[in-house]
Amino acid sequence: MKNIIIGIDISKKTLDICIKDEKVSYFTIENKVQNIKRFFKMYSTNFPIVAMENTGKYNWNLLQVLESHNFKVYIISPLHLKKSMGLTRGKNDKVDALRICNFIEKNHQEITQWKPSSLTIRKIKVLLTERAARIKMRKQLTSQQDDYKLMKGINMDKELLKLNLQLVKSIDIQIKNIEKSIEEVISSESELKNNYQLMKSVPGVGKVLSWIILAKTEGFTTITDPRKMACYSGVVPFDFQSGTSIKRRPGVSRLADKTVKRVLHLGAMSAIRNDNDLRNYYLRKVEEGKNKMSVINAVRNKIIHRVFAVIKNQIPYQKNLVLS
Repeated sequence: MKNIIIGIDISKKTLDICIKDEKVSYFTIENKVQNIKRFFKMYSTNFPIVAMENTGKYNWNLLQVLESHNFKVYIISPLHLKKSMGLTRGKNDKVDALRICNFIEKNHQEITQWKPSSLTIRKIKVLLTERAARIKMRKQLTSQQDDYKLMKGINMDKELLKLNLQLVKSIDIQIKNIEKSIEEVISSESELKNNYQLMKSVPGVGKVLSWIILAKTEGFTTITDPRKMACYSGVVPFDFQSGTSIKRRPGVSRLADKTVKRVLHLGAMSAIRNDNDLRNYYLRKVEEGKNKMSVINAVRNKIIHRVFAVIKNQIPYQKNLVLS
């Protein structure tokens, strides 16, 4: 029996659905839990393959419903989908739903099936998103403070600066409260709490990097290989050559999670400033004439491998530890 393929293009208010069975049909429904439940009720015994792009919080209602069904569900990276389409013309929600359908029909055997995150991990992800939004607000407000000097001629500089500083102070309090909530969520689950403490024993790994790694790996359940995490973080150099005419130095890919890479870079910079084996490695390689940024990238990679090693062995990081 041929699988029923359902491709869904998600927006804030609606879901555009393409269904490939014996024929291709299209539906549009509201992006609300009750509407989604009503739609999938007719497929409760057919076990279709369901695919969608990753659109963040707009996926939540759909995933909440699919969690209770025994369907094969796939969440596709928008970049992966875009790169697979080749030359295309035109774009609308109906066409996008069909493209998702066609993509998953061809590639579902090669893509990891979606599994619901634990409630704890979901809470951490939401809190990290809220924290990132407030940090962005604070950065914008802080950058405005120099501009208020231009208002001195009309005697508004002090008033505007005062309002700005009040907002920054309020945002700082909110960030601290969010960070406290993240710590409380992690402490509520013994395994997560233990892994969190193990990660922080690695040089350069602080609380923020630990939180992000826990969220991105779903508590080390979806990404269990340090090499895959290093690739995901954009710290693995790849060859770039073709025949004899094109040959460049190996370099890292731009297809990486920028948030992980940025925080990982800060962790690497922290590690090489303190007395530990990663600093010794950095200084040794620089003395050998290696490019500083290449060495820092290697430090990022080493941090990831050390994090996964302490999680695997369930032992805090120790310099030169030999395991039997």
